[in-house]
Amino acid sequence: MNLVLLKHTPEPDRLVALAARRCYSVLPAAEIDQKLGEKEVDRLLGLLRRRNHLSPFEHVSFTFSVDGVSRALSHQLVRHRIASYSQESQRYVEYPKLDQLPYVVPPTVTTNAEAAEIFRRTTENSLEAYRKLLNLGIPPEDSRYVFPNAVETKLIFTMNARSLFNFFEQRCCQKAQWEIRRLSNQMLKECKAVAPRIFRTAGAPCNYERPYCRENEPKCPCFPASTTG
Repeated sequence: MNLVLLKHTPEPDRLVALAARRCYSVLPAAEIDQKLGEKEVDRLLGLLRRRNHLSPFEHVSFTFSVDGVSRALSHQLVRHRIASYSQESQRYVEYPKLDQLPYVVPPTVTTNAEAAEIFRRTTENSLEAYRKLLNLGIPPEDSRYVFPNAVETKLIFTMNARSLFNFFEQRCCQKAQWEIRRLSNQMLKECKAVAPRIFRTAGAPCNYERPYCRENEPKCPCFPASTTG
């Protein structure tokens, strides 16, 4: 998996604070911005999160590129609807020219020699079946149906900060599927690097100041001692 934060709104922390202050001032935006000190930015961002006033966070966005993830992951990713996605097309990419189908192998498979061999044969057979279908005149958009969820894909996608809060809350959780949890944790790390004040409390809710468990799973090692929903 290779994740890159391609672009983001400049000065995202400050812009969210400016949007919040806009609601309570008659001054022009430029003048509000001029009067905003760093301590006030900190105070406003904390206040917005504590009061669950999240609309100002929609003004800032983050665009990521990710390679080397499976279609199983991308099917989960696109369920987060307040986002924009551009994905490698199996209709137009020329897979017949590849010697081997690029795919993601789950850790549970790599640690089991027999399972790894079954997995390898299955992916190789799917590529061979794909080539045979093409030779029979079946178009790529139909031949691709034989590919497994393990096939690697590439995406560029954009989310605003509010949508990312929801994404991190669900996908950083230990109950999330391993591959998308790994992606989510890497995304959160990138976001904290460029907007530390916006994302200082983001992540799985078991790590919040007032922790709770979305899954209500007491057996989870991260389950908080006392939950606050």
